[in-house]
Amino acid sequence: MEHLHSLPERTERSSPSAAIASVSGAGGSLSSDVLTERVATLAEWLRSMGPRGVALHMDNGPDWIIIDLACQVAEICLIPLPTFFSAGQLSHVLNTMPIDTVFTDRADLFSPLCAGRFRNGPEFAVGNGLLLHIDPPESPDTLPPGTGKVTFTSGSTGNPRGVCLSNQQLLKQAEVLSQAVSLKSPRHLSLLPLSTLLENTAGVYAPMLTGGEVVVPSLTEIGFNGSSSLDTRKLLWQLSHWQPNSLILTPQLLQILVAAARSGWVPPTSLQFVAVGGARVPAALLEAAHDLGIPAFEGYGLSECASVVSLNLPDAARPGSCGRPLPHVNVECRHGEIHVRGNAMLGYAGQPDSWGRELIATGDLGEVDEDGFIHVNGRLKNLLISSYGRNISPEWVESEMLADGLLADCVVFGDSRPYCVALLSPRETNASDGFIQDSIDRSNERLPDYARVKQWLRLSRPLAMEQGLLTDNGRPKRRVIESRYNDEIAALYRDAKQPITQYEKIA
Repeated sequence: MEHLHSLPERTERSSPSAAIASVSGAGGSLSSDVLTERVATLAEWLRSMGPRGVALHMDNGPDWIIIDLACQVAEICLIPLPTFFSAGQLSHVLNTMPIDTVFTDRADLFSPLCAGRFRNGPEFAVGNGLLLHIDPPESPDTLPPGTGKVTFTSGSTGNPRGVCLSNQQLLKQAEVLSQAVSLKSPRHLSLLPLSTLLENTAGVYAPMLTGGEVVVPSLTEIGFNGSSSLDTRKLLWQLSHWQPNSLILTPQLLQILVAAARSGWVPPTSLQFVAVGGARVPAALLEAAHDLGIPAFEGYGLSECASVVSLNLPDAARPGSCGRPLPHVNVECRHGEIHVRGNAMLGYAGQPDSWGRELIATGDLGEVDEDGFIHVNGRLKNLLISSYGRNISPEWVESEMLADGLLADCVVFGDSRPYCVALLSPRETNASDGFIQDSIDRSNERLPDYARVKQWLRLSRPLAMEQGLLTDNGRPKRRVIESRYNDEIAALYRDAKQPITQYEKIA
């Protein structure tokens, strides 16, 4: 079996002029030789230990990648644990997955989670990570044969669900992406958590295939404070310092970069390809990014298909779409829902009835146009049906409201109601209600009357500053938000005259 860590060596041998793949962080760079040696040493130790499953809960950095690749070489299932998971979500995974080994840099967090389950075992130092040996749960969820990695979908409510993938699938995904983007020996700057499958596959594996450099600062160095706030100055410094060729962004991060560029920050001239995904991206935002020197291209994917399904490319782009399907998948729409065949997951952990599916029903609403570009309009489960019988995708309305960059948040409601309302917060706290209303009026002009926002509530704080209201990639947890603001939403339908701010008392 070919392993990802060996591919930079193969590239170097086949082309003497090819750049040596390396991994860089705040502590310096690891050359291909050093990276290969460290991976091999850890893999040999893992083989000797024979763990059933290895959990990885660490901040971004070279050590994360070493552990990831070593598990592939040792053919041991790796279970990345997102650092943004709550204690309850982590506990659920630890109590259901076949995990007996944990690499973490947060012993304080895992001590209470694994109380009574620790056991003695040999030590192995990997940077700042701490190795923990624990007793696995008595009846762990079963995994499909061939599972190399279990990645978790955060979902909007409830416990996370484990998507099982093989290492061969991940390698195939990386190969297709590297060929499609066609960057030779790129320097990629990882800005999303490495536990995010898109960053893991497209941001680490794909650059390695072409002998590139993967730069992995810690999330704190990037400017993230947990999942609730971002220090924009730190983010911009990383971009200016590293001068990357490629990035992967969420729409929210792209909005931040566009706003910074409009305020005088100069994007790196080294940028060649910026992939944007995780939520719908307004076409106006992409056009603004290109005008400001940020070559942003929207894509579409899901964990159940090993991440990327379709992608706009420099020579094949259509703003407002998610690009054409990559060559290893086929996409069709059935009754308005997108279905994907090719590179499908092995199945969900603990759900044998989901194993071996060839066709994935994505739950996304969309269509494929006559030129083969995919247009995603929202989630089937989020579809609003107004009291007048109109079908409305809230993501469609929200993307229009967010297009000019004034708003940081916009969540639309209106199921079984006569019109749409929105909970929102501006990017600048000093933005007046009148300024916000002008922006909404302009957005409403681009929408049919039945999808326009008639009333809105200005929140006192952005959703990201409230615990548990957003997923890891910035998507609103709609049911949670609706439950928390149920009274305020109801008030928007009682008072159809003036927008309401959360600073006002709602009777």
